[in-house]
Amino acid sequence: MRIAVTGREGQVVRALIERGGAAGHVVLPLGRPELDLTSSAAAIHAAIAAVHPDVIVSAAAHTAVDRAESERDLAFSINATGAEAVAQAARSLGVPLVHLSTDYVFDGTKPTPYVESDATGPSGIYGASKLAGEKLVRAAQPDSAVLRTAWVYSPFGANFVKTMLRLAETRDELGVVADQRGNPTSALDIADGVIAVAAHLVADPDPALRGIFHMTGGGEASWAELAEAIFVASAAAGGPSAMVRAIPTTDYPTPAPRPANSRLDCTLLEARHGVRLRDWPMALRAVVARLNDPSAKTDGVSVS
Repeated sequence: MRIAVTGREGQVVRALIERGGAAGHVVLPLGRPELDLTSSAAAIHAAIAAVHPDVIVSAAAHTAVDRAESERDLAFSINATGAEAVAQAARSLGVPLVHLSTDYVFDGTKPTPYVESDATGPSGIYGASKLAGEKLVRAAQPDSAVLRTAWVYSPFGANFVKTMLRLAETRDELGVVADQRGNPTSALDIADGVIAVAAHLVADPDPALRGIFHMTGGGEASWAELAEAIFVASAAAGGPSAMVRAIPTTDYPTPAPRPANSRLDCTLLEARHGVRLRDWPMALRAVVARLNDPSAKTDGVSVS
């Protein structure tokens, strides 16, 4: 497949480049200046049409959750209007679309994992802009699958795993929030899942393969539990580690509220697409080992 992907530097985009290439697909990342989601729909269409894709993955987004609170117009321009223009281009070109979304479309008050049919209710600008994007994408291109994911980490870019390892190089103990729960998810596994779903959309017109699906790593954790697992894996790989002190969310205030429950039920994705991501501890160990391998290349430099 020729897979056009919006964005160039995001975790999922970089994972798609790596995993898609390994699987024999041609991954075509489209970022600025060639493709700018704040530009006109015509410009976005032209940038995508120029690479002649078989399928489009809408991965680029304004993901700075806290900054979005003071950048509402920009967040909606990218996550809603820009995503809609990508979907319009997909429909005009006659190719299916995979659009990435987030657990932040929910308010986090449900006591059990969220299913796709649960009522949405974002509590911040980021979640509101992504929810608006979901609705616009589905209306503009029915031949699409929206994949909600959560708690993304990888060997690339900035993420919780890399932050914990960096802080552990200079600190013996770290305070980490323990009253928020979610599904830690490797971007490399997301990439594998996206490729599988994209292939199904290209090959099969079945409406059951279209719609909204949840796609996260198997199992759940709190941020504190995830941090502990990071340090256990890092110590085993000869890397930095630290003690974790569990703290409540109230001890770590942020401009944007965080959902207490980010857990997503992925049963529908497995039933319709046969896609199930690895349990998060297994995926985490692989990423941490890679980050602690001096010969591994991440972000264009050796990690030490």
